[in-house]
Amino acid sequence: MLKLELDPDMQKRARKAAASIAGSFQWLFDDYSSVTIERTVLRLLGIDGATEDGTPYPNVVVDHLQQRNALLRGAAIPLANAIIYTGMSAQQIAEEIAQGNLDLTKTPVASPDKIFQVLDELSDKMLKHIAKQRETREQLLQTYGPRRIPAIYVIVATGNIYEDVIQAKAAAYEGADIIAVIRSTAQSLLDYVPYGATTEGFGGTYATQENFRIMRAALDEVSASEKRYIGLTNYASGLCMPEIAAMGAMERLDHMLNDAMYGILFRDINPKRTLLDQYFSRMINAYAGIEIQTGEDNYLTTSDAIEKAYTVTASQLLNEQFALLSGVKPEKMGLGHAFEIDPDLEDSFTYELAHALLTRELFPGYPVKYMPPTKFATGNIFKTYLMDAMFNFAGKLTHQGVQLLGMMTEAIHTPHLADRSLAIENALYIFNAIKSLDENITLVPDSFINRRANQVLKEATEFLERVEKEGLFKAMERGEFADIKRTENGGKGLNGVFRKDVEYFNPFLEKMKKELGL
Repeated sequence: MLKLELDPDMQKRARKAAASIAGSFQWLFDDYSSVTIERTVLRLLGIDGATEDGTPYPNVVVDHLQQRNALLRGAAIPLANAIIYTGMSAQQIAEEIAQGNLDLTKTPVASPDKIFQVLDELSDKMLKHIAKQRETREQLLQTYGPRRIPAIYVIVATGNIYEDVIQAKAAAYEGADIIAVIRSTAQSLLDYVPYGATTEGFGGTYATQENFRIMRAALDEVSASEKRYIGLTNYASGLCMPEIAAMGAMERLDHMLNDAMYGILFRDINPKRTLLDQYFSRMINAYAGIEIQTGEDNYLTTSDAIEKAYTVTASQLLNEQFALLSGVKPEKMGLGHAFEIDPDLEDSFTYELAHALLTRELFPGYPVKYMPPTKFATGNIFKTYLMDAMFNFAGKLTHQGVQLLGMMTEAIHTPHLADRSLAIENALYIFNAIKSLDENITLVPDSFINRRANQVLKEATEFLERVEKEGLFKAMERGEFADIKRTENGGKGLNGVFRKDVEYFNPFLEKMKKELGL
């Protein structure tokens, strides 16, 4: 492979500072929970569905407990106690609460032994199901073989899951390896997960468990036909981060957009809520064998790609350390970056090669995700198509893990089938044409590319060391990440964070930590 000569001492310093920053939040992960974590526990214990007015039953139960100041022990213990008292299933109890027929705070209290036995049985049942889904994926990958590098990743975003299926299957037959179902605009700001199959959505399709099930079945059909495993991506982000991770684990999704800081910076979700929810959501993904993908490409939509290149590297290093705390292994960390340098800048492609190689070499063996040029796309579809070709060239030459293809009509409309087909044709041509090129070229030690990569690494290291000293929240308050200012107690969702009681219990957290060696 084409190689840089990176300063090893700088790499160690950068990771040390990033690990210190991530580790400084152990108090939050150990002592606090959130309403969406508790709703996730209820889903994993068997509660699903929604009332006639569309309120999900997990929300009904958590709201019921929160209104009675009874959530501090978590949702699992009151639910198990009610199962013992009533003899009903978890689902039946949720429905009774919704109808006003049951109050979890007024049921006689069973012995702790009985409560923990019920929770042990229910949690084991779900964890076995998730493990089975993980094993199924592994078996299919063994049967069909590993995915190509870079994997060809395309998006569908019609708003209608059934139309998404048509477009996704067409793309997979054309050569796509991974399909991302773009989530409906602003779903990340909903503090509940819609229920059932959805046929309307603006800018994308709602992330629901039924939609996951429908798309997974469709892509399995293509996998069987093409003898090639087709991966499925969605978004475990926003105010329902761990719930969506749990639904993806149940339905065998393969990738989840699951960034530690995206919600804070780009959706103005409270920092404590986001960091807390990402901790549990990533643990679920780790247990399920789902590959997480991070959103550093978004930094370059609000900041200059050269001036603030170091913030992308710094965020990648932080995402890595937060993921390690949740048990995610490097081979399941799709850390993100993007091809977003102004194409009119002299040596723009040379800069891009330096940045792409830096990411690739800082994270060897990680399935890093490379995003296409969109910031400078215009109505000139020919120039956009050419920029996408340069992006594909950089991705193949530097061995990126996942290549999210650009579309020539990026700045005009949601891609048509023909646009996606042309994008895949572009990538396949370039991947084949330069298949072995990197084995035949080397970098001059004092080349611009080597100097630029080491400069960005140095800037990222020094930045992380400053953040380590002053604290992540202070750095965010000053707008150090993506030029966006966020405060520790600002944003949406802080009222959904609570300090755990001494009797708090989450059966999945404990079992997953043990399984993942945490």
